[in-house]
Amino acid sequence: MIPAEKKRADANPTKAFFVRMITRDITLEDCIFDLVDNSIDGAWELSGGHPLSLDDKTNLSAYKISIRIEEDRFEISDNCGGITLDDAVEYAFTFGRKDKAETENFSIGVYGIGMKRAIFKLGTQIDIRSTYEIDENLESFRVPINVEAWLASGDENWDFDIEESEHLDQKGVKITVSDLTEAARRSFESPRFIKNLRRSIARDYALHLHRGLVIEVQGKPVSGWTIELRQGGDFSPMRAQFENVMDGERVFVEILAGMAAPPPNDSEPSEDFDDDQNTSGWYVICNGRIVLAADKTTVTGWGTEGWPQWHPQYTGFMGIIVFSSRRADLLPLTTTKRSVDETSAVYRQFRPKMRETTKEWISYTNTRKQIREEAIQREAAAKAVPIFEVAIRQEVELPRIIQKTKVPEANVLYTVPRQRLRSLASAFGNINMAYKDVGLKSFEYAFKDLVGDE
Repeated sequence: MIPAEKKRADANPTKAFFVRMITRDITLEDCIFDLVDNSIDGAWELSGGHPLSLDDKTNLSAYKISIRIEEDRFEISDNCGGITLDDAVEYAFTFGRKDKAETENFSIGVYGIGMKRAIFKLGTQIDIRSTYEIDENLESFRVPINVEAWLASGDENWDFDIEESEHLDQKGVKITVSDLTEAARRSFESPRFIKNLRRSIARDYALHLHRGLVIEVQGKPVSGWTIELRQGGDFSPMRAQFENVMDGERVFVEILAGMAAPPPNDSEPSEDFDDDQNTSGWYVICNGRIVLAADKTTVTGWGTEGWPQWHPQYTGFMGIIVFSSRRADLLPLTTTKRSVDETSAVYRQFRPKMRETTKEWISYTNTRKQIREEAIQREAAAKAVPIFEVAIRQEVELPRIIQKTKVPEANVLYTVPRQRLRSLASAFGNINMAYKDVGLKSFEYAFKDLVGDE
């Protein structure tokens, strides 16, 4: 007989396991972006919390996020309104979003683990301070976290202490992390990490930066990437807008696609071709944040049934699909916000539309080979315009090239003594003429002599 006290198996999680799991499959850069996302969510909420379409004129210039990285310290601060004490007690520090938690308007975060995952990935001594306004009064608190002490305190109590704090200089949040992890310390020592961080911020937050949001790294503002498509002459990018209702909530979708740059004249990449620096491909944006950039994989359809794998010949194509909803859980976000959930209902619904647009470009680059010089001239007439200025158009417009009737060809192969061939080349005026050219020239000579004009 099983004793009464042994009729239940312990299935409670351990802190150490949980920390390892939530930090295991995310990069240091993406952890920092989780903290940036939280700040942007605050700014967007203060700005009215509405769909972030390309037509939206919201001004975010009043808000600033500052990131300071040192060899032994990380700090991020903002003036985006702060975390209230009630939110800190009930929601902000829980591991995962509670079912009763109110969904933030058009937020980027959805799973409720971003801040905790980020600070655990960065270091073991954390100080989180918040200053906010309630009933026209300023209130402040701090949450000090000693990760090693918290882990050692047992698995029964997962709470963090909240303490009184002096006010910050402005309403917002300031997070300081010291006693950095080995991975963070090694990364922060490298100037390349800072450079890549700035570059990724410029790209992934391009829509927010376009609206005036200031993101500083090491005291210097990041300039947002200007996303452009080319139009003019025979080229017009598509821009279509859709609205769906899912689970009682509206989901807004916008698709843009077209030529971002002329395709290469040689379909085979040169030795210095770097696909990592190639901005062609599909971009997926969720509530303003680019979560997938320049994708050329099966995630956006390349190499799936009826759709060829990416080839350098298709370079120059850019497609952008923008999803926006009050409820971020309806969007195709992954936990790391660095890819797309391919099982998402809204993503599956619109991927066929992405396929149609991509096929237009593939067809153009195939037929373009027949009129390459003419195509180059046509492409030069198209000028780059920011995506915010692209007019609504349901389909992409590309030059219509009528395929030439292919004349049946025959290969001629024969062998002659080398000296005789060189003598013939010399008679044609060039002793170094390629063997192939000697054969073609001698054929043309014989044809004209024996047959005459075609």
